[in-house]
Amino acid sequence: MFVPLTPIRCLHRAVDLFPNKIGVVSGERQFTYREFGERSERLGSALCKHGIEPGDRVAYLSFNTHQLLEGYYGVVLAHAIVMPLNVRLSPLELKNILNHSGARMLLFENDFAPLVEQLKPACPDIRRFVALDENGPSASPGPLADLTYEELLDQGQPKRADIFSFDENSIAELFYTSGSTGTPKGVMLSHRTLYLHGLATANIFRQPETVVDLHTIPLFHANGWGRPQASTLLGTKQIMIRRFDPATVFRLIQEHRATDMALVPTMANALLNCPNLADYDVSSMRNVTLGGAAASPELIQRMENAFHCDVYSGYGLTETAPLLTTSCSKPGLTYASDADRHRRRSQAGWPVIGVQVRVVDAEMNDVPRDMRTIGEIVACGDHVMEGYFREPEATASVMSGPWFHTGDMAVWDEESFIQIVDRKKEIIISGGENISSIELEKAIFAHPEVFECAVVAAPDEKWGEIPAAIVVRKPGSTLTSDQLTEFLKARLGKFKLPQIIAFSEEPLPKTGTGKIRKLVLREQFWQGKEKRVQG
Repeated sequence: MFVPLTPIRCLHRAVDLFPNKIGVVSGERQFTYREFGERSERLGSALCKHGIEPGDRVAYLSFNTHQLLEGYYGVVLAHAIVMPLNVRLSPLELKNILNHSGARMLLFENDFAPLVEQLKPACPDIRRFVALDENGPSASPGPLADLTYEELLDQGQPKRADIFSFDENSIAELFYTSGSTGTPKGVMLSHRTLYLHGLATANIFRQPETVVDLHTIPLFHANGWGRPQASTLLGTKQIMIRRFDPATVFRLIQEHRATDMALVPTMANALLNCPNLADYDVSSMRNVTLGGAAASPELIQRMENAFHCDVYSGYGLTETAPLLTTSCSKPGLTYASDADRHRRRSQAGWPVIGVQVRVVDAEMNDVPRDMRTIGEIVACGDHVMEGYFREPEATASVMSGPWFHTGDMAVWDEESFIQIVDRKKEIIISGGENISSIELEKAIFAHPEVFECAVVAAPDEKWGEIPAAIVVRKPGSTLTSDQLTEFLKARLGKFKLPQIIAFSEEPLPKTGTGKIRKLVLREQFWQGKEKRVQG
């Protein structure tokens, strides 16, 4: 029998099997899955009353809150498209995204009222502005909003949706890429894609009946890494971390005996270097997933030592919903040593259920599985996007038949373990040699006095390009460039050594998802020069 694949089935399963279990904790509020389901249903029916039609885009400007999580289901219940916005984008970027998408409604936290004041006259397609805040003076709509979120819900009805009314191939979510390497593009994810991705993500959860999942990753980032669907499907307790703050993360781990969380490497580094870590009991943690950027074996080891739990990497893109691979334990694979485990678990890993992943040359032939030959990662399967919204040419440019070109360069082995070496456009070509900025960053980060770092290409008259490292030292460190270079000589070939080492007293610039903005860092070296476009 054909039953449409839709994330709404994740919600129905949670409501049916775990109605009285606390499902969502957000600040001082908590909801059972029955309550969460009813609120999502009320939102869906209220949106229809306010003129939201099938296929309309409903945008959110919000940190991680229960209202945003409800939007993952309520907007989709209205047969509309949920569109969480990156809250760290500039007003101009957000204006362009809202106008490009033709969003019909914007729900926003009061923190973003000054931003909404600028967006409102510049985005004529938006018909309704809804204030999400529910406590204190900010609970009133104010001059910018037509009504509050709770007023909107009061106009809805808790009515179970007819699953057969959904077209599994219709678009359910629209996520605009972070724009760290170019103009943001709207990634379309269908009901079918989201449901199958949720199943694949849920398959990685261990002991799901006792999982307490921290939403540390912003939900505006790459479908929340599939955790809104997977955690709901499994009936896990979901703890909303409104804004990432190390002390808050530790407190919530201790308070709720949290077992699982996902982090980008910069978040993990912030946790490790927070002086409050020893003040909290974090012994309940069982699994930490690192993604969003390449991790190093040293980071895996440090996280294991701090949290005494399994730490492993994952890899994917907004365009793949996002999860493609994981470096969690693979059946039949054993580790030769702790160092071998750290090395394996810092890699992108092996494909999750529902996708095929290959490393290919320019002619789409698999490169040798020798962990030396570099090729581009391509992916095919259930989790690949339906395309870029209103950009058919951009969509065609990244597809070779059913294969999606990720733009990430990698090597792989006979176990199908993939190791990212760089973005296609970020590989440094110095005197004809390909140098991986990620390899250099891992080597630099291994120094115990380095807090964070980034390596970019800088112009050079003789070699064309040379590696330049921007390094942030740990507090109190007096590390010099000569000392760091001496440290790196034992780890890198001479031609790979950074020819420029610049120390920054400020944290490196980052996107809203915690990725270091290399484009910004490169500008200081290339300003006034023409940068060669590679690949």
